[in-house]
Amino acid sequence: MPGKILIVIPCYNEEASLPLLLPGLLATTLPQGYQLEALIVNDCSKDNTSAVAKKHKATVIDLPVNLGIGGAVQTGILYARDNGFDMAIQLDGDGQHPPKELPKLINHHLETGANVVIGSRFLEKEGFQSSFARRMGIKYFHWVNLLLTGQQIYDSTSGFRLFDRKAIELASIYYPDEYPEPESLVVFSKAGLKVAEVAVVMAARQGGQSSIRSFGSLYYCFKVSLAMFFSFIRKL
Repeated sequence: MPGKILIVIPCYNEEASLPLLLPGLLATTLPQGYQLEALIVNDCSKDNTSAVAKKHKATVIDLPVNLGIGGAVQTGILYARDNGFDMAIQLDGDGQHPPKELPKLINHHLETGANVVIGSRFLEKEGFQSSFARRMGIKYFHWVNLLLTGQQIYDSTSGFRLFDRKAIELASIYYPDEYPEPESLVVFSKAGLKVAEVAVVMAARQGGQSSIRSFGSLYYCFKVSLAMFFSFIRKL
């Protein structure tokens, strides 16, 4: 019997980008006959995100209050855990993560046994590379993560990532709220999970609103570093 993969798409005001994303996503053929379900976690959008997602045959969870990116992703992870999915893949609703790149994450997991596979913009430096300030921030978080965990993760803020069943179980209980991508790497390391990167090609945003608005500020970098440090010293 084919396995099941849940595509977790946290959304805030993504009505413009979802019609461009969902048809191609739902038509994507996955390796080894895996079955795909797309889950839109609507984080109190003020537009028609929910209606547009339902029109395009996605499963939708409408959150009663705004939980932010971490809470929205964890909601999807809980759905994956409770419904017996073999893997969950976080994918942005703004079109930055092309569905055609999904097999790269899945195949890398199947070949290496990594519990978490991150789609990286920077391993081969193809496609959209983001702004200079954001790239400098990402490089900074690479060094913070290396210092805390010993892991070389070059795209630590990538929201394109695969969770296997073991990672799903962990993230359903321990998943950071405010800075989930870099902070969760520390959580995964503390739990002994294997984290890997695979090169992917990303695109520029097609719509919606970024969950990170002050990436170039020193204050933002300080806050994220502090959150990563507290995750490092906190007991699981």
